[in-house]
Amino acid sequence: MVEVLSQERVETSDAEPRRTRRRLWWVLGGLGAVLALGAGGGYLALKATSDVANTGVAECSEVPVTTGLGPEVVAEARAGACAAVAELGRAWAEHDAEAYGAVFTENATYTTFAATHYVGREDIVRSHEALFDGVLAGTRLTDSYLGLQVLTEDVAVLTARGDTYEGDEPGEPSKVQTYTLLRDGGAWRVAAFQNTQRQEVMERIQYLWMPETRPAAER
Repeated sequence: MVEVLSQERVETSDAEPRRTRRRLWWVLGGLGAVLALGAGGGYLALKATSDVANTGVAECSEVPVTTGLGPEVVAEARAGACAAVAELGRAWAEHDAEAYGAVFTENATYTTFAATHYVGREDIVRSHEALFDGVLAGTRLTDSYLGLQVLTEDVAVLTARGDTYEGDEPGEPSKVQTYTLLRDGGAWRVAAFQNTQRQEVMERIQYLWMPETRPAAER
């Protein structure tokens, strides 16, 4: 009888810590679920309020120009820059890597949103041959234009919002792109291209945390 009572006391003393641990795990699990839902809701809220005000203009011919040079220089630079970007879009739509590369200068640099850095037309053509046959097959380009800086008669910098797409054209491109263009043998070609993926939630957090970092065009 004594042995039975002792055994029952041992089982009772072991059961209580197990119940306590189970309750603790249930509480921690519930807390984790609440935090996850809160974080997910917060992320969605930040994403939903991260639209840009400065979406650019749809037509390259209407891109705002910054320069101290005369109207004839501006007209030539704008026409040359817009022709180069239009040819990039045409070559991309046809998945013609050679034609795409021909819009760049011989020693052009090309930096992707993943920070992959290509140097020279041959590098650009070779990489796009692989991309057009792979993950970018069937895609097209879309652009809206933020500004054109005409620095000299032969140098201009075009800034645009751009993206690749299949099917319906996106309403708001997800990247900001910079084209540094040179007049090269009578045509304007891209000497350097920089592609930056917009981080919507990170940008929104930054504006909330440090409002003074918001660009003038976004205020």
